[in-house]
Amino acid sequence: MKKIMLITKREYITRVKKKSFIIMTILGPILMAALLIVPSWLALQKDNTEKNIIVIDSSSHYKDILHSTEAIKFQFISNMDIEQAKTLAKDEKYYAVVSIPSEIVENKITIYSYKQPSIEVSTYIEQIIENEIEYQNLKKQNIDIQTLEAAKVDIKVDIYKWTKDGETEKSSTGVVMIIGFITAFLIYTFVFMYGAQVMRGVIEEKTSRVVEIIISSVKPFQLMMGKILGIALVALTQFVAWIIFTTLILIVVQPLVMNQNLNGQEITYNINDTNYNLNNANQIKQLGESANLSDMFLVISNIDFGMLIVCFLFYFLAGYLMYAALFAAIGGAVDNETDTQQFMIPLTVPLIVALMLSQTIIQNPDGSIAFWFSIIPLTSPVVMMIRIAFGVPDVVPYWELFLSMFLLVVTFIFTTWLAGKIYRTGILMYGKKVTYKELWKWIRYKN
Repeated sequence: MKKIMLITKREYITRVKKKSFIIMTILGPILMAALLIVPSWLALQKDNTEKNIIVIDSSSHYKDILHSTEAIKFQFISNMDIEQAKTLAKDEKYYAVVSIPSEIVENKITIYSYKQPSIEVSTYIEQIIENEIEYQNLKKQNIDIQTLEAAKVDIKVDIYKWTKDGETEKSSTGVVMIIGFITAFLIYTFVFMYGAQVMRGVIEEKTSRVVEIIISSVKPFQLMMGKILGIALVALTQFVAWIIFTTLILIVVQPLVMNQNLNGQEITYNINDTNYNLNNANQIKQLGESANLSDMFLVISNIDFGMLIVCFLFYFLAGYLMYAALFAAIGGAVDNETDTQQFMIPLTVPLIVALMLSQTIIQNPDGSIAFWFSIIPLTSPVVMMIRIAFGVPDVVPYWELFLSMFLLVVTFIFTTWLAGKIYRTGILMYGKKVTYKELWKWIRYKN
């Protein structure tokens, strides 16, 4: 055990001192915080660049309806063909030309531009003309528009769960789904990333013949376990550092970046006609509701993060140790990374399948597919984390959780023994093309 700890210490210290580890430990939190903050910040930004647009309105009907905004300026022309408008737009550097025929056929209008028009411009024009046509159609049918508008409602569904004590707590399928997928994806990523490090480390030592000197003092199994445990500690160190630094960045930067609120933001799609302004009013209402984060924070506060963190650490460590042992066996069996491809497929397929099934499992976390893939050890680290986010023991009974953990530990012990047999023989093999048949011989050796 002492020799395993010495190898573990060496692996850990050597890797945490590397520039790549330090750089990724610093860049990781910055990138994760940016992924959380930047999309929301961009959504609140306004494009104030003035866009001059020629409108060929054959019916002269939309001049008083298609209003200019601070950023979009319309110039109406009724007696010009498209070719002349294109030439004028090119010479005078207009942003686009909008052609509105006197009779709109198949509900289509046309926008011409020398560069791709922004979604803001096309949606603004489309929304106004669509609302106007709807308004005119309703008038032709003698339908009272105000009554129709007043009859429309916007329903919001609040979800509450009953607790064991008979009380209720607010919940959200969307928030739980995101948390479950993120934890599962982190396990998937870390298992591959650090398992591959184990494999590459073994190949490097084998090809440089350093391993011949090392195993004169320690047993091959001790060397393999030391490398696996050392890299596991590196992974945990980096993961904890990412969580701490990302949280600090969000606490400091988010209030500075997200100091705008939607109530004070100019809504681009503002039509000054109450007869057909309902769609825009709904958009404003939805934006206001999405900006209200109090419900989301309440849902997050009701999640059992203690259970989530404990299960995450277990499935991360057990899943990593199981796969890392197999990665180490592959590294010991081959002479270079090119030869690893034939052995990587059986390892990668189960994790990839588990991630591909995540959408199905999210939709039905207590279904038979979710159950079996959370019990099978090769897929349980990913699938079980998705299910655990939905609640223990509400969705995942304790007996399922403990059975999954037990089978994962048993499989880890078995794969470690199996990998040890392959590693012990393969670590000193050079220049020989290894096949599955050869691996089977190594496993059967009794020495």
